[in-house]
Amino acid sequence: MTTLKRLLASCLATVLVATGCGLSDGGSVPLPVGPGPDGTVPALEGVRVTVGGKDFTEGVIGSYLVEFLLAAAGMEVSDMSSLAGSNSFRQALVTGQVDIGMEYTGTAWMSYLGNSEPIRDPEGQWVAVRDADLEAHDLRWLPPTTVDNTYSFAMSRATAEETGLRTFSDYARLVQTDPESAVTCMETEFSVRRDGWPGLAEAYGFDAATVPVPIMQPGIIYQATATGRECRFGEVYTTDGRVKGLDLVVLEDDQRFFPVYNLATVVRGEFLDAHPEIEDVLAPLVEVLDNEVMVEMNMRVDVDGDDPALVARDFLVDRGLVSAE
Repeated sequence: MTTLKRLLASCLATVLVATGCGLSDGGSVPLPVGPGPDGTVPALEGVRVTVGGKDFTEGVIGSYLVEFLLAAAGMEVSDMSSLAGSNSFRQALVTGQVDIGMEYTGTAWMSYLGNSEPIRDPEGQWVAVRDADLEAHDLRWLPPTTVDNTYSFAMSRATAEETGLRTFSDYARLVQTDPESAVTCMETEFSVRRDGWPGLAEAYGFDAATVPVPIMQPGIIYQATATGRECRFGEVYTTDGRVKGLDLVVLEDDQRFFPVYNLATVVRGEFLDAHPEIEDVLAPLVEVLDNEVMVEMNMRVDVDGDDPALVARDFLVDRGLVSAE
C-alpha cells in the first residue's frame, strides 16, 4: 500500500470509528490456547470481550498477549488487533467498540490528552495519564510494563562511522551545516505529531523545513536506512527487532525530548467494574514484559518472518501463563 493510500485508510478508519459505524465485531482469537496452571476464572467464563490494537508488529503482539490471557481465563474474545493508526484504536476504545487493549503512556499524554510537555519520570507519566483518562473518559490504566518503545533515529553502522554522529545534538549540527546530507525517512504520523518531527526540531534548534524527508511506510524505513541510499537516517522505534537485526546505530536523545512510552493495558471503566477479575488475569504482563523480551519477539516477526500470533503464544506458554491446545 502506498503512503497516500495508507494515510487515507487511516483517516477513513478514524471517521468510521468516531461515527460509530463501519467496524465489524472482529474475528476470533488467531490460535487456540488452554488455561494456565491455575485454570480458568469462573466469573469470566463465557464473558464476551473485544480486544483492540494497532497495526504494527509490537501493537499486534501486545494485542495477542492480552487476547490469549483472557481466552485462557475462559472469556469469549473478539479480535480487533490491527486497527489502522493510533487514532482509530483510541476512538474505538473511547466509543466502546473495543473493551480493552495495550497503549503507550507517552502517546496518550501527548497525542490524545493534548499535553505539550512529557513527564520524564516513567511512574509520574503513568500516574498523570491514569488520572487524566479516568476523569475525562473513564478509561482505566492498569500498572505499566517496563517496555519503553520510544522514538529515535537510526543510521547504518557505515553512516555512523562516516559521520561520527552519536546524539541528536550531533544530528542537529549536521542539519544546520549541511541539511541535504541529513536525508531522514519517516512515516506520515511521526512527521506531524507534536511528540515527533516538529517538536524534535524545535527542541534541538534546527529548521525541519531544510531537511529532505521522504515519507515511507514504517516497514520500509528500516531496510532503506540499513542500505543508506534513500535514507541516511530513519525514524525507528527503540524496541523494534529490526534495529538489532539490521545492525542499526540508534542516536542518543541527549536532551531527552522524546516522552516515555511505557506499554500498559487500558480498559473501559464500565467493563472493568463489571469484570474486575480481568486485572488479576493480566497482571503477569507487568512482570514478564521488558524491552529485551519485546525486542526478541519483534525480531521473530520482522526479521525471522514468524507469525505474531505464534510468537505471542509461544512467549506465554514458555512463561507458563497459558497452555497450547
